[in-house]
Amino acid sequence: MTTLMVQGTTSDAGKSTLVTALCRWLKREGVAVAPFKPQNMALNSAVTADGGEIGRAQAVQAQACGLAPHTDMNPVLLKPNTDIGAQVIIHGRAVTSMNAVAYHDYKKVAMAAVLESHQRLCSQYSVVMVEGAGSPAEINLRANDIANMGFAEAVDCPVILVADIDRGGVFAHLVGTLELLSESEQARVKGFVINRFRGDIALLKPGLDWLEQRTGKPVLGVLPYLTDFHLEAEDAIDQRQAAKSGELLRVAVPVLPRISNHTDFDPLRLHPQVQLSFVAPGQLIPPADLIILPGSKSVRADLTRLREHGWDQALQRHLRYGGKVLGICGGYQMLGRSIADPHGLEGPAGESVGLALLDVDTVLEPEKQLRNVSGRLLPDGAAVSGYEIHAGVTTGAGLERPAVMLDDDRADGARSADGQVMGTYLHGLFESSAAAAAILRWAGLSVVQSVDYHALRERDIDRLADQVEQHLDTRLLADLCGLQEMPHA
Repeated sequence: MTTLMVQGTTSDAGKSTLVTALCRWLKREGVAVAPFKPQNMALNSAVTADGGEIGRAQAVQAQACGLAPHTDMNPVLLKPNTDIGAQVIIHGRAVTSMNAVAYHDYKKVAMAAVLESHQRLCSQYSVVMVEGAGSPAEINLRANDIANMGFAEAVDCPVILVADIDRGGVFAHLVGTLELLSESEQARVKGFVINRFRGDIALLKPGLDWLEQRTGKPVLGVLPYLTDFHLEAEDAIDQRQAAKSGELLRVAVPVLPRISNHTDFDPLRLHPQVQLSFVAPGQLIPPADLIILPGSKSVRADLTRLREHGWDQALQRHLRYGGKVLGICGGYQMLGRSIADPHGLEGPAGESVGLALLDVDTVLEPEKQLRNVSGRLLPDGAAVSGYEIHAGVTTGAGLERPAVMLDDDRADGARSADGQVMGTYLHGLFESSAAAAAILRWAGLSVVQSVDYHALRERDIDRLADQVEQHLDTRLLADLCGLQEMPHA
């Protein structure tokens, strides 16, 4: 058993991408490998095979390993519900909500869960590939750290440090990060990877030589900037849109302060017939064929923000002109008549008046619903699969016109009598080709191209593994993984 950890100089430096790449490279070499992230802070989550909740990045990494996602792959997940507080999820289950100061003291408890999960993975796999969080050089967070060097020191594993050259300042990022570590932590860093390089590598060579001489540590390689590449973003919403032509369906997604599972919209962003716009706070919702209200970690507070931006009036105007509206999870709850939070799960206890576009009411209950599901999208019966992550229990006459009939004989969601508004609890529904096509036709696209989102993700995971083989020192990587010889399955 060997554990290898990837840490980054900043958030979005390429940690998730590099871990995914290394997982698929090792799998192709016949190595039993599993991903691991001790602590994740993200509002994008996935439901695991054992009925828990982990960060979506670890679910994608599990796919790179050829594994079903498991709660041990991300034992601590923090889902922010305010700027200073978050829901704390341990081993896939929400255990409490607390502010940042209280969580700092709680880290000792969380570390026990981290080490427990890590040990279980170590007993099952030859290599555990670990992703850090943010940067190890956050001085204010070093005490009781469980996400970066605190974990690496606890399990005595080597570390690779990755930095993004596309942002600039890559040598300052790497050297500065190293300088802010303790001597034992510095010794733990076994090499650097530079990510997202564009241009002639010969022009970078003097800098690489200087870096190795300055630090005494090797550069394992330089990964190129990949075009036409997609991997689900852990935090930031990816707003890149490829140039598209022909008949395009205009889709607008208002970005709420606590938007969750924005990866729901990645298949639409990649669809050649969809022009997807994320609408930032303060912006007007542009003319659209379909407006989608996304999931939210703080539904009542985000509904208040929606009204403050005038987006509720924009929705009414959009419907008057014949547009369609879809709500997903928290967005579905907003479309109803009321949202009650009697237990104060997402903020102060109370009740909010909904948008009243669907004849349903929602009460937030302490027991979160976590399911991977499949079924048929109504009314045309297109196959759909996805996952549920919600605390709401929704009732009302609108449920007599469900949006989805699930394979376990449960009905999900609701549709308005005029057919213009639909709501569902299913995240990931656009990943199902048939369901995506059915919704796009409902929204006004006459002829829909079929797009296999899972095939696109597999293609790009394999592209990442190709980059490891072509641009990184695989001999040194194998040594760091404790593999004198690759098994070559």
